[in-house]
Order: sequence, then C-alpha cells, then structure tokens
Amino acid sequence: MAITFELQEEIQALQENENYDILHEHNPEEEDPERLLEAAVEAVAESSDAITDPEVFDVYRSLLKHSKAVPGPIMSKLLDSISSGLQAELEATMREIDQGDQQGYMLHKLPLELYGFLLHWFVSAVEKVKQSDDDDAISAPPPPKARRGRGGKAGGKAASRTASNRVSDTWTWNDQIPPTLALISKVLRLQTQRIWTTTAEREAFITCMTRPAYHVAESEQYMKSNNIKLGVYKIICLAVKHHGHSLAAQITIMQFLQFYEHLPEPMAECLTVLAKEFDHAQLGDELLREIAAKSFNAQDQKGPRVFARFLVKFAELAPRSILKQLSLLLEQLDSESYPMRVAVVEVIGYLITELATTGVDEEQRQVQKQINGLYDLLLERIMDLASYVRAKVLQVLCKLCELKVKFPKQRLAITRVAVSALSDKVSTVRKGAAALLVRLLLTHPYGLMHGGFLEMAVFETEYLTVKEELAKFEDRMGKAVERNEDGDEEDDGEDDEGEGDGQEGANEGGSSKKKKRSKAKSDNQMDVDGEDEDNGEQDEEGGDTEEDEPSMSVDGDNDGGTPKKKLKKRSKFGPRKSQLDVAALSSEQEALAALEGDKILQLRLRKKYYAEALNFIRQIEDAMNIMGELLGSTHKGEVQEAIEFFRVSHEYHFESAKIGIKKMIHLIWTKDNSTSTSEDGKEVKGIRSRLLDCYRSLYFDPLPDNSISAKEQVNRIAKNMIEQTYDATLAELTSLEEMMRIMMDEGQVHPDIISKLWQVYSTSKHLPKPQRRGAIIILGMLALAKRSVLTDRVETMLKVGLGQFGKADLTLSRYTCVALQRLNGSAKKVKGSLLDKTLRFEMENPIFSKLQTAIGMPCRSKDWFGLAEQAINTIYALGEHPDVLCNDIIKKLTIRAFNRDRKPKVDAESQPAEKDPDAMDEDNPPEATQGSDDTATVPASTQGGDKETDVGDAFELSQLLFVVGHVAIKQIVFLELVEREWKRQKDEKQAAEKQAASNNSGHQPSKDGEDLDQVAGNAEDEIGERIAGVRETELLYGEHSLLAVYGPMLVHICGSPHKFKNRTLRAAATLSFSKFLCVSSQFCDQHHRLLFKILETSRDANIRSNIVIALGDVAVSFSNIIDENSNELYKGLSDKDLVVKKNTLMVLTHLILNGMIKVKGQLGEMAKCLEDPEPRIADLAKLFFKELSTKENAIYNNLPDVISHLSTGEHAVEEEVFQSTLKYIFTFIEKEKQAENIVEKLCQRFRLSEEPRQWRDIAFCLSLLPFKSERSVKKLIEGLQFYRDKLHEEQVFERFQEILAKANSCEYVQARSNKSKDKPDSDLDEFEKILEEHRAQGEEDQALEKRVGKKKAAAARKRAAAGTATRKTRSRKAAAAPIEDNDDDQYED
Repeated sequence: MAITFELQEEIQALQENENYDILHEHNPEEEDPERLLEAAVEAVAESSDAITDPEVFDVYRSLLKHSKAVPGPIMSKLLDSISSGLQAELEATMREIDQGDQQGYMLHKLPLELYGFLLHWFVSAVEKVKQSDDDDAISAPPPPKARRGRGGKAGGKAASRTASNRVSDTWTWNDQIPPTLALISKVLRLQTQRIWTTTAEREAFITCMTRPAYHVAESEQYMKSNNIKLGVYKIICLAVKHHGHSLAAQITIMQFLQFYEHLPEPMAECLTVLAKEFDHAQLGDELLREIAAKSFNAQDQKGPRVFARFLVKFAELAPRSILKQLSLLLEQLDSESYPMRVAVVEVIGYLITELATTGVDEEQRQVQKQINGLYDLLLERIMDLASYVRAKVLQVLCKLCELKVKFPKQRLAITRVAVSALSDKVSTVRKGAAALLVRLLLTHPYGLMHGGFLEMAVFETEYLTVKEELAKFEDRMGKAVERNEDGDEEDDGEDDEGEGDGQEGANEGGSSKKKKRSKAKSDNQMDVDGEDEDNGEQDEEGGDTEEDEPSMSVDGDNDGGTPKKKLKKRSKFGPRKSQLDVAALSSEQEALAALEGDKILQLRLRKKYYAEALNFIRQIEDAMNIMGELLGSTHKGEVQEAIEFFRVSHEYHFESAKIGIKKMIHLIWTKDNSTSTSEDGKEVKGIRSRLLDCYRSLYFDPLPDNSISAKEQVNRIAKNMIEQTYDATLAELTSLEEMMRIMMDEGQVHPDIISKLWQVYSTSKHLPKPQRRGAIIILGMLALAKRSVLTDRVETMLKVGLGQFGKADLTLSRYTCVALQRLNGSAKKVKGSLLDKTLRFEMENPIFSKLQTAIGMPCRSKDWFGLAEQAINTIYALGEHPDVLCNDIIKKLTIRAFNRDRKPKVDAESQPAEKDPDAMDEDNPPEATQGSDDTATVPASTQGGDKETDVGDAFELSQLLFVVGHVAIKQIVFLELVEREWKRQKDEKQAAEKQAASNNSGHQPSKDGEDLDQVAGNAEDEIGERIAGVRETELLYGEHSLLAVYGPMLVHICGSPHKFKNRTLRAAATLSFSKFLCVSSQFCDQHHRLLFKILETSRDANIRSNIVIALGDVAVSFSNIIDENSNELYKGLSDKDLVVKKNTLMVLTHLILNGMIKVKGQLGEMAKCLEDPEPRIADLAKLFFKELSTKENAIYNNLPDVISHLSTGEHAVEEEVFQSTLKYIFTFIEKEKQAENIVEKLCQRFRLSEEPRQWRDIAFCLSLLPFKSERSVKKLIEGLQFYRDKLHEEQVFERFQEILAKANSCEYVQARSNKSKDKPDSDLDEFEKILEEHRAQGEEDQALEKRVGKKKAAAARKRAAAGTATRKTRSRKAAAAPIEDNDDDQYED
C-alpha cells in the first residue's frame, strides 16, 4: 500500500501535535516503545526505502507524537535510525544524479521528504520535551542539555516503567547535534531543482530541512558551542546560496532579532560567513536596508538594543557591507531610541578603521574624503541629547587614536571636542573625555623630534626659527626672479644650507637621545653624594631637571642654526660663477631651483608640523584647569582618569601638569580604597591606591633602565622625595605626610633611601637650604609609621638641626623640632581609653637643653616664632615635667626683655648682617655661624626713641609674650594628660581592690562590686573637678602662678594700641591674649569684649585673621560666652581681606555644624558667600550648606530668615544674586511636608510686603518648590487672597505660570484623574482662570490709578496755574491801587 504524503500539509498539521492524525498510531504508554522501534529500525536498515511503508513510517510518527513517554535511549536510537536512513537515501540519490538517471533519482523524492519530515519533527519534539522537563523539575533541575522520559498515565505497568525511566535515564542529544547538522548540510548540497521541479515543493523541502537549524539556534545554551554554531551557519548559508532560501532566511533572522537577545552576534557572524565564504552579500544588504527602514520608539528598550548589537557586530566583521548601506543607516541617527544612535556611532568608528587600514590601494583622495565625512559625523554627535551617545562618541574616538594613520587635522578637532566635553553635566561623558585626552597624548604624532616630549617653549622656539628661515627663503626667491645673478649666488648658498639642515635633522635624533641620557643622569645625581665628583653641583638649587630641559633643547636648536647664518654670509660675498660660463648657467640654475623648491617645501612642512603641535599643546594646556576640578569630583571613574591625565601630561613635560600633580596629593585622604571591576572586566583600584601608584611611577619607583646603578636609583628617589617639599603649603605637607606614612607602613621605602636622606641632612657641605630642610621633613614623616627611623639619630638632629646649621636656618630648626616630636611614638588616643602609650624622657636629657638654647638664642628673624612654637610643642610632647623647663625659659626671656641696664649699640655695619640670614640661599659656613649669632643679638630700634629711657626692646617683648601664650595653651593640654593619667592610676587601683574583694568574699560579689563602682565614679569626678579648678583659678589667678603675672600685661598691651605701635608686638600680644582667653572662663568673661574690639578696629589683616581663628578655639572652650556675641563673629564674612573672610567662614562652619553656637538669623550672611566672586569662598559655603542639610530641619527652620535677610533691608543683595543663592538652598528642601509649610508661609508674606522687589522674590521662591503633593497646590490656592493684588506685576505672574506648569505635570493630578475619569480634576484650570482675571483686574486698577494720578496732577497744575494767575492779578491790582490814590491826590492838588 503506497503512502500518500504532502510535505507542506504535514508540516502545518504539526502545529497542533495533539490533534495530529496517524493511521496506524501506537501509544508507547501502552506498548513497549523499544519493541515497536526495533521492527521499524530493522526494516529501514535493510532498505532505506522501507520508510515509505505506512506502518513503518507510522511507528516513527507515533513515537515522536508521544515523545514525552519515550525513554531517552530509545529517542537516541530513533535519531540514529532516522539519520542513517537519510544518509543512505542521500548517498543513493547523489549517485543516481551523478549518473544522470532521472527516473532513478526521482524515486528518492518521497523518502527524502519522509526522512526530512521525521528529522524536523524530532528536533521540535526534543525541544518541547526539554522545555517541559525544565518547567517541571524546579526543585531539582536537570542539566541544561538533558531530558527525562515522561509517562502520560498513572498506574499500570507502562506508567511504572516510564516513571522508572524518567528517574533513571538521563538523556541528552547535545553530542548528536553537530553530526545531525552536518547531515542536513550534506542534504542541502543536493541539486534539489532536479528532484523538486515546482518551486512550492522545493521551498517546502528546504524549509523542512532548515527548520531544525533554526530550532537549535533558538537555544542560547546550544549556541555557546562553537561546533553547533558553525553547523547552523553552514545550513543557512547553503540554503541561501543554492536553494533560494534568501527571503525566508531574511524573515527568520528579523524575527530572531526581535525575540531572542542572544542571537544578534551569531546572526551577524552568519551573514559574514555567507558574504565571505559563500560570496553572497545580498542577504546582509537586504537585512541592513530593512533595519534602516525601521522606526524605533523611545520607550522601547529591548528591541533597539538587540538590533544595535547586531549592527555593531556586523560592522566589526564586515565593514564593507555596512559601508554600502551607510546612507540608509545614517537615518537612524535621528531615531528616537538612543541605543540605535549609539550603534550607528560605533559603526562609524569601525568604518573609519576599515578605510584607514585597507584604503591604501584604492584612490587615496576618495578614501580621505570618506574618512573626513565620517569624522565630521562622529564629532557632530557629541552634541546629542543622550549622554550615552556622547559617551560612546568619546569611546570610539579613543579607539581611533590607536590607528597607525594619525589624521592630524581630525586629531586637533577631536582634542577641541574632548576639552569641551570635560564640562559636560554627566560624569560618564566627562570620564570619557578625560580618557580620550590621555589617549591623544599617548598617541600624539609629534614625536619625530625632541624625544617625543611636548614642551611648549621648545616648540615655540622651533616654530619661530623655521618661520624666520622660511621668510628669508621666500624673500630671496622673490629677488631671484628679478636678479638672476643674485639668484644664482643665493642658490649656491641655499644648497649649502640645505646640507646644513640635513645635518641638523640628523643631529636632532642624536640630541634627543643625548637629552634622555643627560636627563637620567641629572635625575640620578644628588647634591650630596659623599664623592668628589658631585662638588661641581653644589651651586645648583633643587636640581629640577624638568625646568632645565626646555632651555637645553632651545639652546641646541640655536646652535644648529648658527652655522646656517655663517653659510649665508659666506655665499653672499662669494665669487659670481655666472660671469664665467653662460652656457652652464641655465642647467645649474635649473638644478639649484629644484633644490630650492624642495627646501622651501620642507620648511613649509616643518612650519605646519610645529604649528599643529603648538595648537595641540595649547589645547591640552587649556584642559588643565578643568582637569584640576575633576580631581574633586564625587565620581570615582573621572577622578581616576584625571589622575592618569596628569601623570601622562607630566611625563610629556607639560609645565601646568605640575600644578595638577601637587593638587591631586590631597586625594590621599579619600576613604574609597576598594577595588572594583569595570565593564570590560578589568580591575579598577580605589582612588587612594591609584594615587599612590601614580606618585610611585613618577617619583618613588626605580627606573627600568639597566644602565642606571642602584646608587643612582637611590639618589634619584631621595632627591624626588625632597623636592616634593619645595614651596609646599601646609595642606600639601600634611597630605604628603600621610602618603609617606602609608608607603612606610607598606614597606615601600628602602632603607638605603632613608640612609641617603640622613646623609643629605647631616652633611657638612653647604647645600641649598630647602634641600636640607626637605630631608628632615621627609624623615619626620616616615617616623610617623616607624619610630626607629629617628631613634638612632637623635644626636645627629641635635648637632645639625639645633646646632650650627640650625642657628643659620631657623626653619631647619623648626622642622627638626617637628621630627623630634615623633620620638614619643605618636600613638593615637583611643576614645574612652585611659591608656597613654606615648614615650617621655627625663628633663636632664640633652634634647631639652638644646631646645632651651634654641628658644633663648638672641635672634631678630620672624622665623624664630615658628621655631619657638615647635620647640615648646616638643618640650610638652617629650618631657615628663615640661612646665618646670618652660618656667625657666619664661623667666630668662623676661629678664632679657626687661633688662634696663643693657645699652643697645646699633652700628651701621651690623645692620646689613642682621638681615643676611633671612636673605641667604645657602647655609652659612660653620666658622661664620658664630658671627651671625653675634649680629642677631643686636636689638632693633626701640619704641619711643631717645625721648624715653624706660623703654624695652619691642621684638624681645614680642618673643616673651609669644612664648607665654603658647605655654599657657600647651599647659591646658598637659593638664588633660595629667587628668587622664590620674584616672588611669585610680582605675587600676580600684580594679585591684575590686579583684581582691571578690577573692575574699566570693559569695557576695555583686553588692560590693556596685559599691566599688560608685566609689570609682566619685573619685573620677573629684579628679576632673580638681583639674578644672587648677585651670580655672590657679593658672591665671594663683598666687604662685607665673602665668598670672602676664595676664594684666597682655590686657594692657592689647588695650593700648596708641602706646604699643610695633606691629610684631601687637600681633604677638593679641595671639597670646587669645590663648589666655581659652584657659579660664573667668578671664574670658572679663576680657573677651576686648578681643572683639580689636577684631573690629585693627587694620592688620593678619591680626584679624588670627583673632577669628582664636575665637573658634574660645568658643570650643566657653561656648556660652561666644554665643552671646556671635553677631560680631559674622562681621568677618564681609571683611575686605580674602584670608579673613575665608577663615571666618571656616570657623563658623565648624562651630555651627558641631552645635557650639546657635544660628540666630545670621545664616543669610553665610548664604551671601554662595555667590562670592572668589571660588574658594563659594565652594566652602556650598560645602557648609550641604553638611547643614544633613542636620534635622536646619535649613528649613532658618529659610524664612535667609529670604528676609537677602531680600529686604540693608543686607539685601541684587535680584540676580538672590535668585541664584536661593536656587541652590532650595535644592535641600526635599520633604513634602516642609514644602507645604513653606508655601503657606510665603503666601502670607505677600500680605506684609509692599515693594514690587519683595513680591518678585517671594514669587521666585514659590516657583522653586516642587509642588508634588495635592496639599501644596491647595495651600497655594488658599493663599490667593494674599497675592491676588500683586499679579499685575509681570514677573510675579510669570512665576505663578511656572508653578501651574509644574502642578499640571505632577503625579497627584494623574492619580486623581484616574480615580474619577468621568469627572476630571478642574481645580487647576479654575485657578489659572482666576489668576488671569486678577491679573487683568490688577492691570485695570493700575491703569485707573495712573489715570487718576494724571488727572490729579493736571488738576493740581490747573489749580497752581489759577493760583498763579490770581496772585498776579492781585499783585497788579495791589500795584495799581496806590497809583490811583496818587492820581487822586495829584488831581485834588
């Protein structure tokens, strides 16, 4: 019985598997599937044509229909049977086709269709079974490529058997997929047009054979296997290439891209294989055209991303295919969906790469034109609204920088774009711009000369040189046209010059190498090396080679230019060969003219080279300031890119990079030190780790050059460490100290470097002062981590820093004292702990005698004050009884200051020597040190001159008062240490007693323990009260207190500026007076008003600045006293001096944020600083408000006062300043309840305001609120009565329009409209109409008032005119009346 089979109909019937009708259907759940399959397999094995037997075919179909009930091994045998049958049938068909037996191979049509149908059904059945197993096995999911047999009925032998199979048999066809796909590929190599003569039949068969490949591609797990993936590609390519499957493949691939996120890249690879290996690019072109014609919605996220990934991958693999359809794809740059725009940007990058690398053999001009157009498209997208697109543009440009072809013109445009993108609002764009600038620097095309460094001075000099040389050539060329004879002479000279230039070009390469070697040598040498060869370098200060190199390069270029001038001069006065042989002249002129033309072309190219390089260098220099700002960013990525930028620019010798390198050292305090992983899988270090890596690579790591010895490496690192201290501010030194401590903790400082630093510090040679200072500064920093750095060298420090060199350089002595303080161990106090781990020395130690000598040393330099401060700090840090030594110091200074018997001798010769120590750049010779001490003992001019005899030396009195004040403040700290020590001893004693008590009476520990705790608490209170009593009553008021003597003296000097006019004396007295105020609340209460008076009246900015800082310390000690006078402290915010203003702002920030003073309406003065012209002041103010916003309702509570302060009265600011200030402050109003209350308060303010300026300010503040809640809008509407008569003011009405726009877009309106769709919310519409009505009414009232005013004015003018006329009439009458009387009298006469 022949089988009737229509392939297309059967495939469609498979859409509903359960309803598929089989004539001889077998149920595997009722029959043994293995037995069923064996008979069919035997039949097919005997002859592959047996598949046409309906019973055999129906066995296969039955097993596939009920595949869920078939065990795994049987499914595997089923696949093997189908595959072997198809293989046999295929081979037979191919043999007969080769033999040309049409009747023979047409007989194979039906078996091939049957096998293809079964294979198609098998793949879909396997996938369905796999999916159902995955869904069912949630608790214990099977392997992703495995399937378990599954029974359909419960009960019976078949059900139990299938259940056991489901448990025991785990089957996967993952290993059989590649051979199955390979078999399908063989089938597709058939000449199907011979067997299936109609198109419909042929397409049905091809669809049947390709469908398994598409089924496999839908599984992400399968497509991870390279063999499976290549098998799928081959099937699709063969079907498209040989069987007209192109349209069906196009439709299927588009569906894949829409529904499967794992297929964009594989489909792009498949199309690439089709185009390159099968020479069929039409399918890719059609797909690109279809994608280009699609429109993507901005809200659709999934679809555009998948298509974007496809385009990017296809552009990477087959850029030429993309290039053909580029005009259509560029329309996606206007797509609403930003992922598509991002993809097109990336595609453009791949196209530029392709054209730049493979466009050499083609027409160069056309390729260059295409590249220019693509670059223009890229640079235009930097203005895209989506930050993702802008960031992708920068990433693509970054990759393009790696091309071998540099495109100088485009690079300059890219640099401009990158610099402008540094100011973008989005951090990812700024980060990309910084990374792009780094890449531009690393790949710059200006490395042919000058060793690749980009020193502006060198390039400017070279540019001017080439420009002058070119101008001379062009000038002489013009003369040569007029005078052939002179032209011949110049040709000879230019020929020589061309040779000279060639030599110069050859020398430049050698000079750059020499320059590198000389740089390495100069870097590795130290001014102190302990060898004779370094004696020649003693006159150099700092040895900063980076500043010397530009001049070296310029000098080298000038030297290269010198022979040229001589050549020109010689050729000008040389013999005229043109007079000798006219025939030879023409040929010689032609040759020389050609050489001249080449030389001019070469000079023009060099000029262009230097001009472009200078343009690039200047653009990078312009980016330095913005990069410096990025160092303070809160985003980790852009901070790290900024660090890398400054590192690279410093290596390329940019002068401005040094500022950034110094600025970035403050990042050492960044808390973020955790590593993370970037998008591309690279490890990203924390900011602090990145900073340390940067500094190590620049300064502290040995150079990889093997030619440099270990000793030179140590010299270089020690020299770099010392140079970090040159011209460093206190903040920079503090950050450097933390960096050195971390490096020392991590063991990154070699002992040889420490030995070298000690050698620099202790050498007897005469070094630049900053170098010796830097050595002890670095050693002191390293000692923070490891005290042993100093312990063995104390004698050296006393001999050098507090010896002869210290006397000649007081700053050296000061830093030596700082280093000595590290000897106490620098143990940090643990909060709440009574332990004190610091080490102290006996007072007989030579350290203290040296310190006393240093303080008592006669000196006229102001550097003495810094030395004295640190010396006293050292005494209190190291001494067991520092107060005893300080008593002796104060007494000796007092005797010296008030010694009346001394007669000062001032001679003219000693005066210059007195200033000499401060003006010196090098240490004094040891033999001259004593002389300098002698000259320092000469006192300055006394106050009052010769008129008064009872006058002391002002400078010596200043020294005394300074020491007294500093001893007072250090004595307070020492008393706290004493208190802690007493408490510790008492605590140990109580613990021992408690332990003993518990041992003696173990049965009653609790009650005795509570009693002992109570006693211990009382004892600690007694100790605290005792120390407080000493501080309060004894230090400044005790009968035996030395400091008590100087309190009245300080009050008298500070309160009598007309008597004590010496600036140094007044500064020292004021500073000490401020410190005395911190000691005793009694003294502070009595005299603090004097300090405020000095703050108000002093003309010395330094004194005012010190007082502001001191008031902060006084407020910490006695907050109640300062809180009462806090208004005086706020006056410093309006001080003309920048330092005073900055210090005032910092002190107030500290006091307010720590709750030491209360804000009483003065926050408006702080708000004024937000718009200060000085960026540092504005940044500090912003930081203050940002921190204040973290306090509970702090800004909300003070907001009304701020608005009043800035809007009205004598403190009011300009309207623009008011708006920008309040705009920043309102960003901290985030709670809806706060916003509602502010709306109500501001509306009520309209009632009390009369000035239009106040109306505008209030309306502006209202417009800054978010109006997110219904209650906010309700409160605004309820307050209409307060502002309806102000709406005629144009700006006020505009602000309310802005508020309405916010409210209309608010979520609450949408929520209400959703609740009642039939009755939409109309409150806002009515409110808007009411506002319009009141505005119109207000305008009418205003117009009426103006008319009434005009009429009143006219009436007043009329009345005035009438009155004037009446007065004139009366005056005329009055004047005429006496005349009549006179006439009458005359008449009577």
